[in-house]
Amino acid sequence: MMHTPWLQWIYLSLAVFGAIFPWLANVQFIRDYGDAFNLAQFIELANANPAARSLSRDLLIGATAVTIWIVSETRRLKMRGLWLVLLSSVTIAFAFAAPFFLFLRERRLLEISRGISTKS
Repeated sequence: MMHTPWLQWIYLSLAVFGAIFPWLANVQFIRDYGDAFNLAQFIELANANPAARSLSRDLLIGATAVTIWIVSETRRLKMRGLWLVLLSSVTIAFAFAAPFFLFLRERRLLEISRGISTKS
């Protein structure tokens, strides 16, 4: 399988957007609902109507499946940075963490295709 160097930069760009846009909404939430991030209220609002519940459940199930794959793929490819991906998923946004992982994965696949190994 051929890996293209430009693909990693597309993933990194998506990661940047995945950090910015959810946090713009989070900042608006904080402005509208208090001076801090109230997780209980956030979850309540994320389930406030059928459309919100649909998106919340979709994200929860999809993110869970992708996170399991991320852990498995990181071990299979002997990648570094899993801790950063997992931490960023809960502190920044899954919309950042998933494309950031794909960026790291693409870099690792390029290393492998060039015969560069990393020490476990």
